[in-house]
Amino acid sequence: MPGTNTIKRSYPWQTTINGKTFTFKLLERKDRDASLAFARSIPYDDLIFLTFDITESKDMDEFIKSVENHKALSVIIECDGKHVGFGSLNYNQVAWTSHLGEIRLLVNPGYRGYGLGKLLVNEVFVLAQELGLRKLVAQMASEQRGAIKAFEHLGFKAEALLADNVIDKQGRTHDLVIMSHDISGFNE
Repeated sequence: MPGTNTIKRSYPWQTTINGKTFTFKLLERKDRDASLAFARSIPYDDLIFLTFDITESKDMDEFIKSVENHKALSVIIECDGKHVGFGSLNYNQVAWTSHLGEIRLLVNPGYRGYGLGKLLVNEVFVLAQELGLRKLVAQMASEQRGAIKAFEHLGFKAEALLADNVIDKQGRTHDLVIMSHDISGFNE
């Protein structure tokens, strides 16, 4: 069964960009409160495509449980003692989809422009390959044009548009874009 015990990559690790030091590490239960604070700092429109509402304590607990149960991995970026980035990889062992992973990325708006999204994607790609995954899928609302462009720049291609598939807290529906990337040949 894939899980953190199959991960060869060493964590934590650090990099310095424009004079700021960023620490990359895997999410653990002890990161719960800092992760909640991070999620609550993200604009609502960036969160509507997530499977879990990680701004809610009970949903964050469920997400952490999925990490502990080897159904997800999450890379956190810390800077100045707080979480500023979050990349998650959800996967399962169902035979007919065991080669697939779902990627989600969030970067605090105050830390965008440092290239953290690209670094997070690279981390998730490496982790996905270590787990034996071959294809990554990303989902986002069609209005999230910046996110769509960023994923296209990273090699993702749009595969589907599902009309009215996402609903926000105000009851408005949004189209869902599903993008994918074959990572079987990815080299860091």
